[in-house]
Amino acid sequence: MKHWRILGLAGLIGLLSLPAGAAETDRAPRLAVPAQGAYTGAYLGAGDAEDQLSFDAMEAFGEMVGKHQALVAFSNFWGEGHFPTRQLKIIQAYGAAPLIYWSPWEPPYYLNMGGRFTLDKILDGQADGYIDDWAREAKAWGRPLLVSWGMEMNGNWFPWSGLFFGAGTPVPGSDPPLYQGPETYKRAYRYVVDRVRQQGAFNVEWVFHGNNGSEPAGPGDAWNDVTQYYPGDDYVDWVGISAYGKQFPQQSWYNFESIFDDAYAKLTKLAPAKPFILAEWGVGEFPDDGDKGAFIAEGFQRMAQSYPRLKAAVYWQERWQNADLSYSNIRVQSSMGSLNAYRNAVASPFWIARPQGLE
Repeated sequence: MKHWRILGLAGLIGLLSLPAGAAETDRAPRLAVPAQGAYTGAYLGAGDAEDQLSFDAMEAFGEMVGKHQALVAFSNFWGEGHFPTRQLKIIQAYGAAPLIYWSPWEPPYYLNMGGRFTLDKILDGQADGYIDDWAREAKAWGRPLLVSWGMEMNGNWFPWSGLFFGAGTPVPGSDPPLYQGPETYKRAYRYVVDRVRQQGAFNVEWVFHGNNGSEPAGPGDAWNDVTQYYPGDDYVDWVGISAYGKQFPQQSWYNFESIFDDAYAKLTKLAPAKPFILAEWGVGEFPDDGDKGAFIAEGFQRMAQSYPRLKAAVYWQERWQNADLSYSNIRVQSSMGSLNAYRNAVASPFWIARPQGLE
């Protein structure tokens, strides 16, 4: 969760497309999953739509941290209305693979604002033209695309959260019980994937991207656990989470283990054949509360030593002003201590600087 977040037919399509899709996927260009080590990456977008990328910024980040980035992440909100060809060309020129946060959202990108792209409208076919156009351009791009659709659905800050589509209301007749909020999300996820595959875009690799902790998460909120939203192995290529340390002045300080271990264990058990990606991670600079450099060093060390399924990690490189006029500085260079910790850790050969399998 970052700063601005605080401010019938589908089943038939699936039956028709999935068997052929499996064969097409086998022949499509894919980002290789490293046998040893993991890809290093960073979110380097900017602006309200999180899609302002530049070659110079990528080069500068790599020079600052002492390592080229294998993955570069940015957002492609549906409200922007286009396939991100410009951004992909910049990433290709830099020599990285893209991670696209493809979010069904429209301006002004406020918390909980639905609009044209709510889950029920997607399932009603109201976004079909946009999805199909996007998919055709994805196919024409012809190179691997990691796509995180509808991320952090187990939170309460995005308009595609299950909280807003029935939440924990049981689905009649389901045993074990299923719940309307997560089931609506899963149906929409499958619907989008099926339409993209119908257009032949098998170079898209789908990232199931939850949040490390659910919100709400009270005694009666088991329906909102991240595992409830998993759309199935046929619709997912990578599993992953967002996991942040302290981001805001009012929060407590966390160590890396406490924000990562539980969700990692759940998702790797749920999808034992899928590679794991830490699709977003970071921590703010709050020297009165904790040592950011130590958090970063611990995170890198644990990722390399304790999580064998982890094959990529993407750092969220951003700074913003909060409503109380304080600042949250997630950037790696927020202090010399944090920058040195990042540089020293990412220098390990465990962290792979170039994407594999793209040529």
